[in-house]
Amino acid sequence: MRQFLEEFKKFALKGNVLDMAVGVIIGGAFSKIVTSLVNDLIMPLLGLVTGRINVAELRLVIRPASEAAPELAIGYGNFIQTTVDFLIIAFSIFVAIRAINRFQRRQEAKAEEAAPPPPPAPSKEELLLQEIRDILRERRQSA
Repeated sequence: MRQFLEEFKKFALKGNVLDMAVGVIIGGAFSKIVTSLVNDLIMPLLGLVTGRINVAELRLVIRPASEAAPELAIGYGNFIQTTVDFLIIAFSIFVAIRAINRFQRRQEAKAEEAAPPPPPAPSKEELLLQEIRDILRERRQSA
C-alpha cells in the first residue's frame, strides 16, 4: 500500500498533471462565462431577431399532454443553445492555441538566429595532417 501511495504521489506532483488540473479548473470557469454569454446575451438577441422567440424553449411536440401522460417533445432549442456554447468555446480554444503556436515559432526562430553557426568541417588536408600528427605521437610514445 505504501508503494502505491508513493507512486501516486510521484504521478500527482508531476508538472503535466498539475498543469492539466489548472487547465480543467480554468476551463470550467470559462465554460460558465461562455454559457452566461450565450444564455444572457446571444440567445435573447437571436430571439429578438427571430420575432421574440425564446430559442431555449423551442421544441417539436410529438404527443401533446393529456390527463394520462405528460407532453412528449424534442427540445431542439436547448440543443441549439448548447451548440452555440460549444462553437464559442471551440473557437476560443482555437484562437488561443494558434496564438501560442505563433509565439513558440517566433521564440524558436529567435533561438536559431542567436545560435552561432557550426564550425566548418575540416578539409581533407587538415584531416590528413591530423592523422600524420597522431601517428607521430604514437611513435614518440612507444620509443
